[in-house]
Amino acid sequence: MHLRELPKAELHVHIEGTLEPELMFDLSRRNRVPIRFKSVDEVAQAYQFTNLQSFLDILYEGARLLIEEQDFYDLTWAYLARVAQQGVRHAEIFFDPQTHTARGIPFSTVVSGIHRALDDAHQRLAVSSGLIPCFLRELSVESAMQTLQQALPFKDWIVAVGLCGAEVGNPPSRFKEVFDRARKEGFEAVAHAGEEGPPQYIWEALDLLKVSRIDHGVHCIEDRQLVDRLVREQVPLTVCPLSNVKLRGFDRIEDHNLKKLLDLGLCVTVNSDDPAYFGGYVLENYEAVQRALGLSEQELRQLARNSIVASFLGPAEKERLTAALGW
Repeated sequence: MHLRELPKAELHVHIEGTLEPELMFDLSRRNRVPIRFKSVDEVAQAYQFTNLQSFLDILYEGARLLIEEQDFYDLTWAYLARVAQQGVRHAEIFFDPQTHTARGIPFSTVVSGIHRALDDAHQRLAVSSGLIPCFLRELSVESAMQTLQQALPFKDWIVAVGLCGAEVGNPPSRFKEVFDRARKEGFEAVAHAGEEGPPQYIWEALDLLKVSRIDHGVHCIEDRQLVDRLVREQVPLTVCPLSNVKLRGFDRIEDHNLKKLLDLGLCVTVNSDDPAYFGGYVLENYEAVQRALGLSEQELRQLARNSIVASFLGPAEKERLTAALGW
């Protein structure tokens, strides 16, 4: 089976990070917001990052162009139309409300545009989806709580809450109160941890935020006790290989620890993170690890199966998709 045809779920993609240069220029014209780039090539040149913060700076710059509900629809539809061609049958999509509400864009504008595209993709592309607003960890706990409050009227559209942004110096423990409240409201929880931060952040995400999944998590390998726990509890890791290389977590894709994590028995999944900025969507991530790490067909099927099992889909849907995998 070609990797493109492998039925898979994507569980770690930031919709703001799917803003391709062409759409960036369209939105700049449409919304009369000037950008400093003169051409698509110039944008590509700017996508050289030294760390997570250098990337976030340019991500937020692109996000300024998203103003109207239709902008969020167009962004989300472009992502879904692309990954539907890559074997993605289900996508759980992050969005960063605070990036937009801080600019005066109502939460309802953001979520309505995204949700409309998710609905259309379900009908027209047979791609199911879930929506996960993420709190930005470099902002205050009060801001996160306010964002949670804004999400409540749209409960039926949202499967979980998440935590993302600049990890170093912003431990998950800061947001315990927000996640406690989110769980009381019936939301599942996920959190970025162990991307740039230490294994301790993964422990905090599990024990204090009570998350169902760890986003990234590649630094877990530095703590044997943590690895044992992740294996025992089969806590999914939503790993983003091309992102980890682009942000200098690993020098080369050949150095990535994804195969080691898989060999240790962890529930590893492959995802794209911010594909427009990191040089590849989910298929390109699968292809990169297949080539660089010499993954077998069985291992690739295992990764795809893990992505389905780790999703927030119901048992019947999980069964249907794993059956399509021939599992």
